[in-house]
Amino acid sequence: MATKKATKKAAKKAVKKATKKAAPRKAKRKVPAIPKGYRTVTPYLVVKGAAEAIAFYVEAFGAKEKVRMAMPDGSVMHAEIQVGDSMVMLSEENPGWGTKSPQTLGGNATHVMLYVKDADAFVARAVGAGATVAQPLENQFWGDRYGKIADPFGHVWSIATHIEDVSPKEMKKRMDAMMAQMAPPAGQ
Repeated sequence: MATKKATKKAAKKAVKKATKKAAPRKAKRKVPAIPKGYRTVTPYLVVKGAAEAIAFYVEAFGAKEKVRMAMPDGSVMHAEIQVGDSMVMLSEENPGWGTKSPQTLGGNATHVMLYVKDADAFVARAVGAGATVAQPLENQFWGDRYGKIADPFGHVWSIATHIEDVSPKEMKKRMDAMMAQMAPPAGQ
């Protein structure tokens, strides 16, 4: 009669052998897992009027169009633009596929953060192209000159230029001072 320990050991060995047989051998990668020019996280925007949005991003953000694939009706199935050193993907909304734009949804819970060399010049350019200021630029307690703009397609972009390195201790001190000056939220 086999001991409990021996039975467990034999079961583990059998599982390991079966897993090894079933698992395909990893082929040597011929291409990088993350394509050249991309980052680990890449925003993907769903837009009502994707072609117009691409034109806006080119004018307002200095974006460069890299890829555009059209549906049979000519609408944008998938596109990729480069803003600074980062890629942004986008497509035309298609409620039948479960992709809806902020305009269709009546808002957007996600903002895209852009760090730029000169936040003031960047926001001025974007506003000149049709963006609206959602939050004016101000120097913030965490060390950024920061504000928000809304594009004509319902996406909100947080725009910042890092102006100061702030330690966590100093950041907390500044945040507490700011919060002490703020009025309490309505209903409290």
